[in-house]
Amino acid sequence: MTTKQLDRDEVPFWFDPLCPWAWITSRWLLEVEQVRPVRADWRIMSLAYLNLLQREGKGLSQDYRDLMTKAWGPVRVCAAAAEHAGRGVLGPLYTAIGTRLHPQRRRDDPTVITEALAEAHLPASLTAAATSTEFDQLIKTSHDEAFNEVGLDVGTPVLRIGGTALFGPVLRRAPCGEAAGRLWDGLVMVAGTDGFFELKRSRDRSVKPSFE
Repeated sequence: MTTKQLDRDEVPFWFDPLCPWAWITSRWLLEVEQVRPVRADWRIMSLAYLNLLQREGKGLSQDYRDLMTKAWGPVRVCAAAAEHAGRGVLGPLYTAIGTRLHPQRRRDDPTVITEALAEAHLPASLTAAATSTEFDQLIKTSHDEAFNEVGLDVGTPVLRIGGTALFGPVLRRAPCGEAAGRLWDGLVMVAGTDGFFELKRSRDRSVKPSFE
């Protein structure tokens, strides 16, 4: 890592690999890295843990409950990979998994995890973690670091700017270049405002994430 890369503010970013909105925000943060002195610090959270355990499955349709059950698999593999190779592997692995789940739309393809592990130069044996509870405590510890601060009425993504954890930004499409930087600048201002609590507008359910 170069001196220029070291002289950057780390931005903790909590993601669940299954969430398309977190994926878009993560791609925006990578754009920010190109135009502002920041570096993403990838961390895991779990929509399955949040919705099925912390929220006790309240108000979930059966389809969404089934989706949350499936959501355990990818994040468990991420936790196992971090335990195996260190947390630094989460960025490449998230990109490898997320590219297949979201732009390639391969959510039901059983080869996604194996392919992603190979791309991130990790052993295929880590796929076994998808159906194991061995690494669940690691997931919960990472998850709780964010959600003990932002609360349980939000989801992913969560990022921390200057010591303040925020939910979002939720974006339909990731801004690029200086547009990404300007959005970052706005969030820095918001996060640094004493007493700031919430900024939100309702999302039309017809609005779908765009991976282009």
